[in-house]
Amino acid sequence: MFKYLKNDIPASIVVFFVALPLCLGIALASGAPLFSGLIAGIIGGIVVGGLSGSNIGVSGPAAGLAAIVLTAITALGGYQNFLVAVVLGGAIQLLFGVLRAGIIGYYFPSSVIKGMLTGIGIIIILKQIPHFFGMDRDPQGDFAFLQVDGENTLTELLKAINALISGNVSMGATVIAIVAMAILILWSNVLSKKGKFFQLVQGPLVAVAVGILFFIFTKDTSLNITKDHLVSVPVPDDLDGFLGQFSFPNFAAITRIDVWITGFTIALVASLETLLCVEATDKLDPHKNVTPTNRELLAQGTGNILSGLIGGLPITQVIVRSSANIQSGGRTKMSAIIHGFLLLISVIIIPKLLNMIPLSVLAAVLFIVGFKLAKPSTFKKMFSLGWKQWVPFMVTILGIVFVDLLWGIGLGLVVGIVIILIKSFQNSHFLHKEGEDVDDGKIKMTLAEEVTFFNKGAILKELDNLPSDSFLELDVRKTRYLDNDIIEILEDFAFKAKERNIDIRLVSERGIVENPESYIEFFKLAKPE
Repeated sequence: MFKYLKNDIPASIVVFFVALPLCLGIALASGAPLFSGLIAGIIGGIVVGGLSGSNIGVSGPAAGLAAIVLTAITALGGYQNFLVAVVLGGAIQLLFGVLRAGIIGYYFPSSVIKGMLTGIGIIIILKQIPHFFGMDRDPQGDFAFLQVDGENTLTELLKAINALISGNVSMGATVIAIVAMAILILWSNVLSKKGKFFQLVQGPLVAVAVGILFFIFTKDTSLNITKDHLVSVPVPDDLDGFLGQFSFPNFAAITRIDVWITGFTIALVASLETLLCVEATDKLDPHKNVTPTNRELLAQGTGNILSGLIGGLPITQVIVRSSANIQSGGRTKMSAIIHGFLLLISVIIIPKLLNMIPLSVLAAVLFIVGFKLAKPSTFKKMFSLGWKQWVPFMVTILGIVFVDLLWGIGLGLVVGIVIILIKSFQNSHFLHKEGEDVDDGKIKMTLAEEVTFFNKGAILKELDNLPSDSFLELDVRKTRYLDNDIIEILEDFAFKAKERNIDIRLVSERGIVENPESYIEFFKLAKPE
């Protein structure tokens, strides 16, 4: 695990700078104390990172849970009551892991997973553009289309464009964002290939350092960056003030049914997001590691119990931090663990220094992360694979951009299932017609390996279209599963066949039967168990 520290330490620093504004922003978007987001980030890195079987996954507070948290805090009568639900959610996740529910993650189509990655990349870019120009009203962790400030993604973007045209942007924030973007591009495309120093020292670290220096040296100039355009980490006066930032669950509320319902909702949504992220990060991983999903649920459950016990937000594995880790060369779980320690140490020792980081610099870092997730080449590749891959891919993207993450994935999954049903409808059988005149020829129908009630429509249609006075050979030698619904429609067809003078031959691995009296009895004998 320590073999790749030269890769993991630089990557952990990049993940730290990505995680810091997201932890704070998600807490703000959730209506929770700012420190609760940092607690979740720290536990997600150190505890979940240590227990997880993922080499490159990073956990922390998730934007997808922000709306649930915001509603639940009010509905349950306060943050301490909500923390009980977080603890219960973690315990339910442990149960999911014991019951081996992690296999669910493998049943999402690849097109939906790729759409999720691309959609998140697009939403990161769209959400960071206003921050890039110093328009910071909406938290950086708010990824939903309808924002907590009353705007939406598109109206916020239009406001930023209008402000840029009219010259009403924050000049200091914009200038340092452009400088940071130039540093990131130069570092990634040129300097990183020039020597080991430029590989060990990551571009985002340099960009943040330049951003802090820019803030310090422009304080009394027209490029001054005001406080509302900077990171805002809580700064305690002393140890008591630091400890006072922790909240503890009110376990007197554990008997309330609404607390249990919220806990189950958190467990279900957090587990689903985690499993989707695991599937996505494994696809992004250049070393193609496979994450044990049941172990991941156990790790996430443990993390959520601890987070709830000391005042943190719910935790999931998150794609933005995980993809930043992969893009920065992280190789083992040490990257996630170190990033957690960096969060812990920095909020204790250097919160005032953190509060000198311009949000526009971090927006530039996130912009690069988003672009790498939503590369134009991905669209080209998915389009080339045909409409069955392209349609669910695009539906997932549009759902994420115009609603939120879970809706986008849900819509993409529904479309994917519909396409599977269409394919199943088409592939239930193969029909071959012999003879120059179809009416006089032999018609051979070969059933697929698995034929279910989904295929009833297609087979009924073909049977109804058979011409009178013809000959049908029904081949089931390759069929391993034949639904009783299909046997029943064949039984019904036997009566119609006699009326239309259609002779039928059934061919199975156990022999041939001409015009069987009972299809049900035939398939009891003929179909393999």
